[in-house]
Amino acid sequence: MTLEHPKLTLGPLHFHWPAARRRDFYARVADEAPVDTVVLGEVVCSKRAPFFDSHIPEVAERLRRGGKEVVLGSLALVMQARERQSVMDLAASDDFLVEANDLTAVAACAGQPHAIGPMVAVYNPSTLELMARQGATRMCLPGELTADAIGALAGAAMATGTQLEVQAFGRLPLAISARCYHARAHGLHKDGCRYVCEKHPDGMDLDTLDGAPFLTVNGVQTLSGSYLDLLGDLGRLRALGVSRFRLSPQDCDMVAVAETFRAVLDGILPMAPARDRLRDLCPGRRFSNGFLHGVEGMAYRAAAI
Repeated sequence: MTLEHPKLTLGPLHFHWPAARRRDFYARVADEAPVDTVVLGEVVCSKRAPFFDSHIPEVAERLRRGGKEVVLGSLALVMQARERQSVMDLAASDDFLVEANDLTAVAACAGQPHAIGPMVAVYNPSTLELMARQGATRMCLPGELTADAIGALAGAAMATGTQLEVQAFGRLPLAISARCYHARAHGLHKDGCRYVCEKHPDGMDLDTLDGAPFLTVNGVQTLSGSYLDLLGDLGRLRALGVSRFRLSPQDCDMVAVAETFRAVLDGILPMAPARDRLRDLCPGRRFSNGFLHGVEGMAYRAAAI
């Protein structure tokens, strides 16, 4: 099997950063980050969307000038008529590939080329084949899959001509809820949240009753408490047939993170210094890759060097 050159995707920003910081972030990504694709759009909470939606055309054009493919991500949880309409409007756009993050968007995009995001439960070849028949050309798999499961899906992807993507860095999206725990933790209701999630640009850490680090809360979203790190697993995933790797934006130097992954994929940076560099870029953070290895997700299994 001939493997195509691996591509890097910068996933959607899950966190509620101020608009000015977002614009600066994407401007630097456009000019400096060695990524092939950037996913834009609010995928977590529709209340946040007005803060940045008006800037998306300008940011998308800047990214395109920088040689990046731009994909627009849909909401991961659609509950209201206006949210459903926004998904329909997004799916009707001819300017960008749309990444569907829930079944509302999957249905809206059916019959035209689109991508499937990691919050859609594509767990088996039959589901992948169904999505492909409906027009999905690219799928970013859920982060809790094992390497064996990814291998089975890769076979179906090859048969259907679907590009397979796996998240390789950043907090994993685990769940999304109609209720906002972030607001509740600050004594507020969801409707009057005062956008407290903006206080935590990397999410709000959540510990167990015993004080052990556990998960991260981001508005209505639950994320892993650790950063996923698949640097040592890239070769294995490439051999399985994965052609794209996703980096999820975190409160760190994402250009340097992208450079590190690109250097490893291109075979110009050995694993040991690459792993050290990634940890230097994310001081104080825990790393994990347990799901891929069939153990608890928060575990980390170092690859042999």
